[in-house]
Order: sequence, then C-alpha cells, then structure tokens
Amino acid sequence: MGFTFAIGDIHGCLRELEVMLARVEDLAPAGHVVFVGDYIDRGPDSKGVIDLVMAGPKRQGWRWTALKGNHEDMMVGAHHGGFDADVWKENGGQRALQSFGGHVPDQVLRWCAELPLIHVDEHRIFVHAGVDETMPLYGQRERDLIWKRFPADYTADFWGHHLCHGHTPVPGNPRTVGNRTNIDSGCVFGDALSCAVFDDDKPGGPVRFLRVPARS
Repeated sequence: MGFTFAIGDIHGCLRELEVMLARVEDLAPAGHVVFVGDYIDRGPDSKGVIDLVMAGPKRQGWRWTALKGNHEDMMVGAHHGGFDADVWKENGGQRALQSFGGHVPDQVLRWCAELPLIHVDEHRIFVHAGVDETMPLYGQRERDLIWKRFPADYTADFWGHHLCHGHTPVPGNPRTVGNRTNIDSGCVFGDALSCAVFDDDKPGGPVRFLRVPARS
C-alpha cells in the first residue's frame, strides 16, 4: 500500500509547510508528495518555500512532484516580459521580491518556468487550477491548468479520474464535491494549509485530510 499526499497553495507560508511535511512523514515511512503550485507571493517567506521545495525530500523512500501555479507563471512572465510586472507585484509579488532581497535568482526563475503543469496517476489528476473536460486529457491548455475556476458545486467524470486542485480558496477546510477535491484552504489569508491523502491502490477521493492552521 502506498500513499500520495497533495499539498495545497502555500504562498510563502514556510512555517506551516514545514509542520505539514513533518506530519506527512510521521504518517508513512515513504510516499509521494504532490505540490499543486503557488509557492510564492503574499506570504512572509517565498524564498524559504522555494528553497525547501527545490531541494527535494531529505528522507529516503520519498519523492516530490512540484507543479506550476499561476503565481509562478506571473513571476516568470514579469521578469521575461510576458506579464505585467506591476500586476504581479500588486498580487503579492512585491512581498516575494522582498523575501528574495529585491532580486529573484535566475535559477529560481528557470526552475519555476520548467515546472510541469499536470500530474496523472492511475486514479487521480493533479493540477493547480482545473481542467477542461471537453478537451483531451493530454491536450489541455496551460491557461486552464493554472487559471481555471470551477463553480463551488461542480463535478464531472474527468476521464475516469478524481481531480485534485487548488487555486480557488475555500474557507475552513478542503472540499470534495463528487469527483473533485479543492485543497486550497487559504493559509495565506489566515485559515490553514491543507493536504489531501490518497490511497494509491484505491480510486476516488481522499481517505483523509491533514490541516495546519495558519500562524496568523
């Protein structure tokens, strides 16, 4: 039996991420952690979060998959001319810049630019924001994968997989609706960092949630 742990939007909340990863490693001797993006902006320590995730797992038997969020996309675009830098700064980028000492290193920008947009296993689809089920699973548009928002009660077949995503904060706790789970519970807005735990051998939604309350 194996487990996949999907961690929601972090937004610079390093302390909460460290607590969450410790709890994850307490639950299983090995496993797969999927981060659904938005490591940066708005929170106090974007640099610390990026450094931690870029470094990868410290314990044997673990693997991490880091997906791209719309905030990573905005930051890369702001530096390379594909996105309005002022709009990025107004959406939390200014605080991210401060955490990097006013300059985001080139290796961080490259890492963010090259992050995958989607992870698919036997039973689940993991993305930052959403998918368009009217299109082929392996022909999705980047803007949907990192920017799409679903109505609160929306579900679909999703090619026979359970969809797990973040991007749209839900107050209180992560939420499963039918065949879809949203794990962005608004840590940077004072709620909590959430993680959905999936049994790799069983189809469907999470078998449990982990929740680390925001420090402030």
